[in-house]
Amino acid sequence: MNKNPNSKYKIRFTDCDMFGHLNNSRYLDYLINAREDHLKDFYNFDFNEYYKNDLAWVISSHEISYLKPALFNETVSIQSTLLRVDIEFLHLETIMMNQEQNQIKAIMRSKLIPINLKTGRKAPHDLPFMEWAKTIENTEVANHGNLQDRIKQLLTDFKVKKN
Repeated sequence: MNKNPNSKYKIRFTDCDMFGHLNNSRYLDYLINAREDHLKDFYNFDFNEYYKNDLAWVISSHEISYLKPALFNETVSIQSTLLRVDIEFLHLETIMMNQEQNQIKAIMRSKLIPINLKTGRKAPHDLPFMEWAKTIENTEVANHGNLQDRIKQLLTDFKVKKN
C-alpha cells in the first residue's frame, strides 16, 4: 500500500499575494485538501461514512515551515502521510514540492483529534478504524524526529538524488 500518496495541483491566482507568491494561509488549504484527496483517491476513505456515525476530526495543532515560495500558475506536487495513529489522535505530515519533486516549498505536521459530533467532545478511534489506519501508518518517516530533523533529512535526500 502506498504510504506516501502524491498528487499535482496548480497554484491559483486568487490564492496568491501581489508578488505572485502563494499566500501563507492558503498553504494550509492546499495541504489539507491534498490529504483529503489522497484519502479518497488512494485509500477509498469516505468522510461521509464517519460523519453519518457522528465522528469527525478537529485539528489541534499545525507546525509548518515555508522553505521556497510557490508561485502563481506553478504546478506543485503534494505528498501526505500518516506518521502516527493512536486511539486519541492522528499525526500527519504533508509536503509541498515543485513538480519535479526535488525542491521543498513547505512542510507541515498536523495533529488531529477525533470528536463525537453530537457531544462535541473527544471520542476514541474505534477498533476497525485503528486496524485500517495502522495499515497506512508510516513509521519510517515518523522515526525521523521533529520537523527540523525531517527537513534536514529531506534536503540531504534531494542532494543525494541530484548528484
